[in-house]
Amino acid sequence: MAATLDHAVLDTQAPAFRLPATDGKSYSLDDIAGKNGTVIAFICNHCPYVKAVIDRMVADARTLQAEGFGFVAICSNDPSSYPQDSFPNMKRFAEAHAFSFPYLHDETQSVARAYGAVCTPDFFGYDASRKLKYRGRLDQGRTTPPPADAPRELVAAMRSIAATGSGPAEQFPPMGCSIKWKAA
Repeated sequence: MAATLDHAVLDTQAPAFRLPATDGKSYSLDDIAGKNGTVIAFICNHCPYVKAVIDRMVADARTLQAEGFGFVAICSNDPSSYPQDSFPNMKRFAEAHAFSFPYLHDETQSVARAYGAVCTPDFFGYDASRKLKYRGRLDQGRTTPPPADAPRELVAAMRSIAATGSGPAEQFPPMGCSIKWKAA
């Protein structure tokens, strides 16, 4: 079932974290933050919404990284209920899509909770001082590609944040599969 966000609280500070990555290292927010801002994307391997955007997301991440933005993806899904999202499968997914950024495993789901992530994919765009300026989607695509002339919303938002200190006035909420929370 698709999940979406009602609203976002902009100007909140990015919560700190340190998580293991598919490349064998661990990364903190300090490690991935960029001089012009940072994107934190909550994704997973099995979601049809993620599968539909992953190649565009990787391309946009490369664009943003080349412009001085940090970029990271985090999987917080419960792998005991969704084995496709296990850490070994995360490694395969990152390699298959040639990630240029760390892909982190949030086993305890504490990072997803701290950020208020609700779905996959869910994009958080922070300015250089790590204040939330964008919360939304990659682009107009859902489980199908966007129109050929559709704007690259995340890229445009991050460029605006770096240039003006603000994200776009109109931000479209993320939509995708719900985070697969562990049973309490």
